[in-house]
Amino acid sequence: MPKDFQKVKTTDTDEEHWQPVEKWRIWRNVLVLGFAFMIHFTAFWGASNLQSSVNADESLGTFTLAAIYGSLILSNIFLPTIVIKWFGCKWTIALAFLTYVPFIASQFHPRFYTMIPSGLFVGFGGGPLWCAKCTYLSIIAEAYSQITEEAAALIVTRFFGVFFMFYQFSQVWGNLISSAVLSSGKNIVAMNVSAESDECLSIHSCKENTEDLCGANFYPGITTGVNPNLDPPPSEKIQLIAGIYLACMVIACLCVVFGVDSLKRYKRNRAGSATGLSGLTLLIVTLKHLFNPYQLLILPITMFIGAEQAFIAADFNASFVSCGWGISNIGFVMICFGAVNAIAAIFAGGISKKTGRVPMIAFAFVVHVGLLITLLIWKPTSINKVPFFVVAGLWGLCDAVWLVQINALCGILFPGKEEAAYSNFRLWESTGSVITYAYSPYLRTDAKIYLLLTLLVIGVGAYGTIELIERKAKRDTLVTAKTNFELVNGKLRALEINE
Repeated sequence: MPKDFQKVKTTDTDEEHWQPVEKWRIWRNVLVLGFAFMIHFTAFWGASNLQSSVNADESLGTFTLAAIYGSLILSNIFLPTIVIKWFGCKWTIALAFLTYVPFIASQFHPRFYTMIPSGLFVGFGGGPLWCAKCTYLSIIAEAYSQITEEAAALIVTRFFGVFFMFYQFSQVWGNLISSAVLSSGKNIVAMNVSAESDECLSIHSCKENTEDLCGANFYPGITTGVNPNLDPPPSEKIQLIAGIYLACMVIACLCVVFGVDSLKRYKRNRAGSATGLSGLTLLIVTLKHLFNPYQLLILPITMFIGAEQAFIAADFNASFVSCGWGISNIGFVMICFGAVNAIAAIFAGGISKKTGRVPMIAFAFVVHVGLLITLLIWKPTSINKVPFFVVAGLWGLCDAVWLVQINALCGILFPGKEEAAYSNFRLWESTGSVITYAYSPYLRTDAKIYLLLTLLVIGVGAYGTIELIERKAKRDTLVTAKTNFELVNGKLRALEINE
């Protein structure tokens, strides 16, 4: 047994404790896991952000993203608790990484019969992957809490903040790779647009086309003849990007296999929702948890998280960046989104420790409402590039707050039931994404923005109900404790008088 993991048993409780040095090993697991997810999703998000623009013919890219999140819904219902029971959290993560590989490989030959099946495969691996990650972080946070004697809720939030810092940097590296490749040897086509289409006779008329047809007015199906900004890049560049992304996924899998400890190290004397149950019973646990009142109340904001991520990946990139500025610039804009998202994620946990969860949620709500209203009135053009980065950056800030706070809230509200709780989280997050991707090819962008705004208001309202219930429960507990103390104190005083 390693010296830094000596077991100490107390005579009264017979519990196992860890030596203080073990906390550095726990931090190593958090950091390696975050790094592996960053490398893995460098590939996935880099490819996903290009789908609605690069594979725009017959909305192939958008339908592939819908297939991913559609299968992710089924995956979250049937697979996480069962797969985690079979393989454990560590090996579930490593194996799930491999299910993403066919999606990247299909970029070499993008057709419906290659991309849709590979997208479905991603979804089936995604459910166990994210549930295993959330469960792993929650359980090692409990061990860390025992070592440091800090509140487990604060540790969970801190670990999720560090993890999502790494995770959101995947947007930076993935988009940096795609931008570097797509921008290399790029030909300037703006001066030759008159040869491309009779509808675009000059640079000035092209500018007018982008103002009239892009942004909130964008409707899927606009041709490159009407707007040359939508002209897809050469297939050779897409294949080079895919090759780099495949290498990233292999590296990520190896990081988990050789750099992350098995959860058996920290799961002593702890019974989770997947412990000792049959496969059918595990499915019932997941579905039964759906009807928990708190789970129902957190459902709308969870769906919003999935919907806003789908919107920024597909609709914002297609309607604003590609249409208004050009496909090759998607990566640069999304780098801003990823960088702000990553930095905000690491600070979200620390700030909420000082301010509390409610002010953080209120801040994200106000900023996100402002962003959606801005998108309704903004006319994107390549002449003024600053708004692209401002909107992407603020969107990344809000997304970081939603992810860190709502993920941590699930761990706080449902201790000991993490597998079922996070399975439901991913289920409804995926539902929000797949619905958004499904209607994306058929609605104008302003309609999508109104739908997103409505879901946000409903979600934050339901979350507020949870906070009110929790505050009332704490207030009632304090009143009961005070009453019991006064009763006991009164009896002691009566005994003193009689004596």
